[in-house]
Amino acid sequence: MPLIVAALLAAAALIAAAALWRRSRAARTLPAAPASSAPPAAARVATAPGAPAPGDAWVALHRLALSAPQLEPQVPAGHEEAAAWFAEGIEACAAQDRYMPRRPMLLPQLVRAVNDTETSRRELAGIIARDPALAADLLRLANSPYYRMSRKPIESIDRAVAVLGTEGIRRLVAAAVLQPVFRAQGGHARFPDTTWDHAFRSGVAAESYAAIVDGSDPFAAQLLALLMGLGGIMVYRMAFDRYAGPTQATPPPALIAAMIDRHAARAARAVAASWGLSERALAALEEQRADADARAMSPLGRSVWFGRLTGALAVLRSSGAMTDDAALATLRAAGTPAQQTERIWMRLVPEAIIAAPEAARAPARM
Repeated sequence: MPLIVAALLAAAALIAAAALWRRSRAARTLPAAPASSAPPAAARVATAPGAPAPGDAWVALHRLALSAPQLEPQVPAGHEEAAAWFAEGIEACAAQDRYMPRRPMLLPQLVRAVNDTETSRRELAGIIARDPALAADLLRLANSPYYRMSRKPIESIDRAVAVLGTEGIRRLVAAAVLQPVFRAQGGHARFPDTTWDHAFRSGVAAESYAAIVDGSDPFAAQLLALLMGLGGIMVYRMAFDRYAGPTQATPPPALIAAMIDRHAARAARAVAASWGLSERALAALEEQRADADARAMSPLGRSVWFGRLTGALAVLRSSGAMTDDAALATLRAAGTPAQQTERIWMRLVPEAIIAAPEAARAPARM
């Protein structure tokens, strides 16, 4: 089997185990968005009881990530040639090594080890330690708010394996493989952290939606949601590369946002195709275009779409740009079942305050 396909299958296995770990850690909290000042008023979406449209959430997320108080995703005058360049060559650009995620050579061996009940913690830690970059990423992530479960820092791979267990290590390896790609270079300080936060929360929400609402493959949904985030980062990088040159021009935020809306799914699909994902997965990514109708999607595509929307609303809520009620109203208006939607929302935003129905607040009868 070609190495790239083996690596993909390994990454998919790691993503698969993430759902099991998440369920076992359901009581844990997710972190707030990366520390930053509150978004400008123009970046806020409606907080009234009425439900803002999903499109408003995407625009608000772009404004937050690109630090652009006034922004509508569209091609500015004079930048039509750049837009045409994206439309014609996004797949070819996405296939270049500089835009692809790092795939540790030891990943297939590591996956076999964590799936083998006979593998000891010491053996598992020894495999990880053989890849210094992967080991460093694992320790950094293990001590991040997403994963750390106590005040005592995790200072060794052996302790990380002991504390987190094999399911936790699988989740961390999956994140460690993909997260370095999200360290985008460019002129927008918020963009990498906001995009990674969105991708991570989208993956959790997509997995949950697939498992409890749509009956699709939760593991594939989570992986595809992460790849959609990767697609956005790739488009962002391509935009800066396209404008690089003697003039050192900077692509306008509105153009970047428009290109992400139009081409992130195409970039993600190009990566998925090069990794040998199934036709079902490729079709689900094709369904993620900006003007897509979730009602017409496949179950897997719909899980990814609702996961991404829920992730966007969660990032906005954690940044102070949206209330819980407005976010839930948006999701319900988009077609998500109320009870399941609240369960998923509390998983992404544990600090959320949701108004309970009168019947739920009434004291139980003896």
